[in-house]
Amino acid sequence: MVHTAGPVFNGTASPLVTRYTQAGVQELADWADGEVHRVLGQVLRHPTGYYESRVTVNRVSGDSIAITDGGVVYGPWLEGISSRNDATRFKGYGTFRRVKERVEKRADRTFAAIFARGGL
Repeated sequence: MVHTAGPVFNGTASPLVTRYTQAGVQELADWADGEVHRVLGQVLRHPTGYYESRVTVNRVSGDSIAITDGGVVYGPWLEGISSRNDATRFKGYGTFRRVKERVEKRADRTFAAIFARGGL
């Protein structure tokens, strides 16, 4: 005889997975937001505070969050992805790209910690 019990069998697994996923995504987004601000604090030579104030965390969907500069017109130039970067010596800071790599490296550890502590 096989005894079945637990979230997979009683129908609560899906809500649990959703809660764990949302908690992990939010924790990563909060960390990434702080990391973007930290890196900007290191690389910006004459910060006015405007660009940093435009960096925000936005929920795109239930389990997807985006961190953007809110469409600041010179944002692509600062990142290094503007056509202007080809025409000038300034190649950009690559802040968002560098933080993206760090988030990807941190994701497994973050989700493992959430599961280890029992979720939220």
